[in-house]
Amino acid sequence: MTQPLNVVWFKRDLRVADHRPLTLAAQAAMAGTGPVLPLYIVEPDLWRQPDASARQWKFAAESLGELQLVLAGLGQPLCVVVGEAAATLDRLHRLHGIAALWSHEETGNGWTYARDLAVKAWARAAAVPWHEARQFGVIRRIRSRSGWARAWDRDMAEPITLPPVMLPPLAGDWPTHIPTSAELGLAPDPCPHRQRGGRSAAMTTLDSFLYQRGRDYRYRMSSPVTAFDASSRLSPHLAWGTISMREVAQANWARMRGLKTGDEPGAQSWRASLLSFAGRQHWHCHFMQKLEDEPRIEFENLHRAYDGLRPDVADAQRLAAWSEGNTGFPFVDACMRALNQHGWINFRMRAMLMSFASYHLWLPWRESGLHLARKFVDYEAGIHWPQVQMQSGTTGINTVRIYNPLKQGYDQDPTGQFVRAHLPELASVPDVFIHEPWRWDRASSLSYPPPIVDNAAAARAARDALHGIRKRADHKTAARDIVDRHGSRKTGMPMTGARRGTGRKPAATGQLTLDL
Repeated sequence: MTQPLNVVWFKRDLRVADHRPLTLAAQAAMAGTGPVLPLYIVEPDLWRQPDASARQWKFAAESLGELQLVLAGLGQPLCVVVGEAAATLDRLHRLHGIAALWSHEETGNGWTYARDLAVKAWARAAAVPWHEARQFGVIRRIRSRSGWARAWDRDMAEPITLPPVMLPPLAGDWPTHIPTSAELGLAPDPCPHRQRGGRSAAMTTLDSFLYQRGRDYRYRMSSPVTAFDASSRLSPHLAWGTISMREVAQANWARMRGLKTGDEPGAQSWRASLLSFAGRQHWHCHFMQKLEDEPRIEFENLHRAYDGLRPDVADAQRLAAWSEGNTGFPFVDACMRALNQHGWINFRMRAMLMSFASYHLWLPWRESGLHLARKFVDYEAGIHWPQVQMQSGTTGINTVRIYNPLKQGYDQDPTGQFVRAHLPELASVPDVFIHEPWRWDRASSLSYPPPIVDNAAAARAARDALHGIRKRADHKTAARDIVDRHGSRKTGMPMTGARRGTGRKPAATGQLTLDL
């Protein structure tokens, strides 16, 4: 080659539409700086991390396969290289020269954060400009959260970036093989009802939600009986970037405008649900901003007064029972088994699973959080770890909410429809006993374990332990600092450390939901 490359490094942004790095790199190429190389680096060390799983890679691989076809249609297929990022880029630079590196910013786990620092150091040493564009409404090096929501609205309202019309093909034989999960050495991870990856699936899912499935979203997203259909199911596509948040936000706004001016039956219900959906998009990025601002949240208690509260190592028997869906609490176990089969479950049930592990079983949140991370095809570190801590009571600013697994079952699955679908061993249990089968006079005939803990006693012990810490004067001082740094400037989030006059009032309506 006579010219160096404009390398577009795809990470968790597996699309060409609304992909500013790709379009800007193509514009730079048109200006004569060098041709575009679309590049995906399969990083084996990333997939050896304890929050990674085969189900996640399979979704990513399907998305990469479709992206590869789309890029080939533009003229230059996706180059796929297995290796370490900085070393791969250095090798490309030595062989071909790199005029510039283009990518999206990423708020990932601790491993990707360290990897990006290594790439930054390499780019500086090699004198290669690295241009990073914002993908979500997350602002790097933000000084204050004041005005953050308005900035999010402005960012999402910017025009959708059109993909390049063409990419001139590169000479030579560039690798394109997308490895299988087995080739990456990932453990077998059957997930028979997992959503399929790829841009076309994302667009179909968005369209079906906005025009067919979403009318009763705000009422039906809480129960797993209805949430699999009523929730947007866009979360894995947002996590892997087969669709952009801007595209989702603008499609939702357009749909709401159409409902306002038209006479569609059920328009009022549609508008109310889509307004609720718009709020969840804000919260998606609000939580990612927390990890961006304080990466240690993945590993350490946000409020350090809770250090030493739980054991450093999980009780192996309790962790296994919870992970496998064998705690003896039918609704908890059904949710875990559904998650194992689908790679997704609605947010309220995620919160209940984490709450049960942290409060009833008194497990350290890092270990139970890692299990859930592996099971979620839509795992987004920036959302996951702040939420794990929120449901474990270690933020110091959110109201302690200990989900009662029996009440949740009776409220969300009153006839046991969901429980029976995932716990076939309880098929013969009458409705009246489905959430407490140990009370049935034929319980001894069931191949189902008794409750692993006493529900009321475990919840009471957890509540007493947390409230004992919260009464301390030093707790309140640190909580105020946490609110100043991470708290929402809008009402709706229950926070206990807000200063008077800040406009941050405790929520009156209970728990936040993030169902996307």
